[in-house]
Amino acid sequence: MGMPSMPELLIVLAIVVLLFGAKKIPDLAKGMGKGIKDFKKAIKEDDEEPKEIAKKDTDTVETKIEEKKSDNA
Repeated sequence: MGMPSMPELLIVLAIVVLLFGAKKIPDLAKGMGKGIKDFKKAIKEDDEEPKEIAKKDTDTVETKIEEKKSDNA
């Protein structure tokens, strides 16, 4: 399955216009763009979350090490 040719794309576009009407297409495109933007934002937040947890754990461990060193001194 390759990329659709120009006549195939025009047929699909004509069907979309018939189904939704010319006035609804910009609203559909805006909604789709917002959905993609929100999806990318959620992925970025999920990538950052493990880094934040690891940093907190590292800080906690370092604090406990410092406390043990000061108790032994």
